[in-house]
Amino acid sequence: MAARDRTAQLRKGVLELAILAVLDGDEYYSIEIIEQLGAQPALTATPGTVYPLLARLDKADKVTTRWVEAGSGGPPRKYYSLTDEGRAALQEGAAAWEALSGAMGELLRKGGHLS
Repeated sequence: MAARDRTAQLRKGVLELAILAVLDGDEYYSIEIIEQLGAQPALTATPGTVYPLLARLDKADKVTTRWVEAGSGGPPRKYYSLTDEGRAALQEGAAAWEALSGAMGELLRKGGHLS
């Protein structure tokens, strides 16, 4: 498996947590979320990937949405923000990520694959 494919598979597992982290403390509409993910090249995602994740998070009551009219006469934008369930999921996910990344880092350093 090419390194690029392996990165894509790992990224899929963390995109939901990354979206929750983006929404921590602020509300954003979908394109802003995609731009913030894209600021971290390993987390770059397309609308076709992010929109279904946002719909799933909304259905699971981890995010709430509201429509806001665009100031420039454009179409209204759907803004997303965390719910209490979303904040709890973010805390749980962050703890799981820390445990997993710490364990993997230790194994990879032990094998000489990380400095």
